Amino acid sequence: MIASGRTVTVRVPATTANLGPGFDTLGLALALYDELTVTVRDEPGAFVEVHGVGEGEVPTDETNLVVRSIAHTFAAYGQEMPGLDLVARNVIPHGRGLGSSGAAIASGVVAAQALLEGVVEIDGLGLLARATELEGHPDNVAPALFGGLTIAWTTPEGPRYKKLNVHRGVSPLVLVPGHTMSTALARSLQPESVPHADAIFNVSRSTLLIASLIQSPELLFEATEDKLHQSYRASAMPETDALIRALRAAGYPAVVSGAGPSILVLCSDPAQRKGATELVEQTAATPWQSLVLAVDIKGATVVLHPDDVTQP
Repeated sequence: MIASGRTVTVRVPATTANLGPGFDTLGLALALYDELTVTVRDEPGAFVEVHGVGEGEVPTDETNLVVRSIAHTFAAYGQEMPGLDLVARNVIPHGRGLGSSGAAIASGVVAAQALLEGVVEIDGLGLLARATELEGHPDNVAPALFGGLTIAWTTPEGPRYKKLNVHRGVSPLVLVPGHTMSTALARSLQPESVPHADAIFNVSRSTLLIASLIQSPELLFEATEDKLHQSYRASAMPETDALIRALRAAGYPAVVSGAGPSILVLCSDPAQRKGATELVEQTAATPWQSLVLAVDIKGATVVLHPDDVTQP
């Protein structure tokens, strides 16, 4: 039985997936965080108080994605979810390709793990499995849970991941437009099959991308080339496509962030990032918010008590 009044706070980073050629496989955690506080109460049900992004828009009852993630985790381990009060302080933009749904799911499963501590022990692979069951694929939830650069794949036994440390010279820049993009729509534009030559092209670039991110940032421009997904989705994101073309024409390693419409520029040093920011300010036909972000290396962190910080 979980005591009424028990409180945990979870901090989860934004993520960017695909990174160009690593479609549905590669993800990167970014230092932009949503924070969730969950308190157990005597009364059944759940109520969510939302501040920041999504305030007045997302559900505040049991249908909220965070609540559903907590309930899913409890049910997966044969436990009944207690009554909960939740306070969400959101910063990650919604519908922009920065992993907001993955962050919500990750915060829910990690909060459930913390609440169930001493009742059921849930390890990292358990967290990844529960999150992937909800998200459908592990490329966003893996970096949200574990931080850094992650390679995610699935096996008959469930999803797996490998976390890698990113070279200190890698300097991410995220460009966020004012409009959103439906992930479902973006995925619907993908063909069921691609030319053999394009598949080989992406295998070479995705392996080069891993080497570039952990060892050789100077190769990031070539490493971020893609033939599997970005061109097929371009018609649904004309402003994104135009700005990526302008950035790449100037030598900047720009790609669609996740399903878009945000843009990720994987600069090889801070000076290159500054140049990319200036180019956007000078040439973009529509407004873009420039986010100068570090790579998050911790992933989701949990605060049980003021001085008790752990990570999954």
